[in-house]
Amino acid sequence: MSVEPLRRRRAPRGAGDQLRDEILDAATELLLETGDAKAVSIRSVAQRVGVTPPSIYLHFADKGAMLDAVCVRYFEKLDEEMQALASQAGSPVDVLRAQGMAYVRFALRTPELYRIATMEPGHPGSDVDMMLNSSAFGHLRAAVEALIAEDIYPPGDPTTLALELWTAAHGVAALLISRPYLPWGDVEQFADRVMRSVCCGQVLSAAIGETDPPQETVTWLKEVVDERHR
Repeated sequence: MSVEPLRRRRAPRGAGDQLRDEILDAATELLLETGDAKAVSIRSVAQRVGVTPPSIYLHFADKGAMLDAVCVRYFEKLDEEMQALASQAGSPVDVLRAQGMAYVRFALRTPELYRIATMEPGHPGSDVDMMLNSSAFGHLRAAVEALIAEDIYPPGDPTTLALELWTAAHGVAALLISRPYLPWGDVEQFADRVMRSVCCGQVLSAAIGETDPPQETVTWLKEVVDERHR
């Protein structure tokens, strides 16, 4: 039995952006409901909006372009949250750690969208990657640059250091989403321990030579910890 799309009142002239937003809203709702990008089609989105499939193609070349637009809008919201954190008072390392936690929390609030946006095969130069570069990754890189400028982090390529931090945040988020049954304990505390270790670990790396034997480094660090405890 076929289901006819709901009749939608024709939008006034110049209201194309409104229809585009309605399409993205409908696609987002279907993604959250199904948790599977394969279950979302141009036809199902058109039915939910109340238009015909050709109306969708006026705004998006194909399903892939539509889902990319959903992901771009998704990361725009993350951008707003990380901007708010960057403007708060506090040391650069506190800001960086808070941004990493904001990233993880954001992913856990909408795991289906995060999975589709970051765990599906990507392609260089995509709108999604460009949005990530200017939002989440851009904020991490700016925080790293501030830490290098204040001689807290060792001199180096801020892009590489930011990629290391992003890898840690994404790894935590991806595993918590895909393997929720593992014995994580308190998820918030687990994620914070990882971000704290990664952020502070960059400070210690300046004192560790590339050729230093690992055991010597461990012994030195233990002496520092013991001295602080005393």
